[in-house]
Amino acid sequence: MGQVLCCIQVDQSNVAMTEKFGRFNDVLEPGCHCLPWIFGYKVAGNLSLRVQKLDVRCETKTKDNVFVTVIASVQYRAILEKAMDAFYKLSNTREQIQAYVFDVIRSSVPKMNLDDFFEQKNDVARAVEEEFEKVMTNYGFEIVQTLIVDIEPVETVKRAMNEINAAARMRVATNDKAEAEKILQIKRAEGEAEAKYLSGLGIARQRQAIVDGLRDSVLAFSDNVPGTTAREVMDMVLVTQYFDTMKDIGASSKSSAVFIPHGPGAVRDVAEQIRNGLLQAQAL
Repeated sequence: MGQVLCCIQVDQSNVAMTEKFGRFNDVLEPGCHCLPWIFGYKVAGNLSLRVQKLDVRCETKTKDNVFVTVIASVQYRAILEKAMDAFYKLSNTREQIQAYVFDVIRSSVPKMNLDDFFEQKNDVARAVEEEFEKVMTNYGFEIVQTLIVDIEPVETVKRAMNEINAAARMRVATNDKAEAEKILQIKRAEGEAEAKYLSGLGIARQRQAIVDGLRDSVLAFSDNVPGTTAREVMDMVLVTQYFDTMKDIGASSKSSAVFIPHGPGAVRDVAEQIRNGLLQAQAL
């Protein structure tokens, strides 16, 4: 009905290209327009002014010879003032943009190592955007934004990178565990040293108490029994301790201690050997 009345409608965010007898005539903006087709006017086509997105997958190689698949997202739109160039100069806009993305990525990525590429992917995106701005403006398009949305190394490289990361974390964990065991052993050694020190103090005090008790016993016995010597008193004390020890051994059914020789007369021999050993030590 609109064509019969020579009226056409252009939707919002679109423009229409009109021709007169096959030659470009005008750009019609959104709204209703009168287009007398009987005088050779016609609509050649519509051009969207909305922002469009194109995802490009590009396979390339890094400086350290790792093949990666780069996924770039290009957001672009037609410029209203250059709508005629955008409509007539390019036959396939998306393929043209894709070709420029391939060219920029394949000339930029081979200059970087894989790790550097992950860190500097924004620099690659800016390089793509700057190259588009210089070229696509002549064709009536502007680049809104370019993003490197994903970097996909080959599967074997992914596994190798994961294994390297896992090995590094395992090395850190092993070092931490070794440090913890080292601290534990140091603390255990310090505790054992302190325990032995305290045990030695206890044994020394015990022996000092025994010596003091024996000295007091000898002095008391000598005072109460005139004519006895300290040696005779010590022999009697040793005999008494010998019988006490034998009594304790006999009272225990599971005792495995045996004195050899174990006769009562052997106590004097033991005491004599001890005294002789002390006297020889003092002589040396």
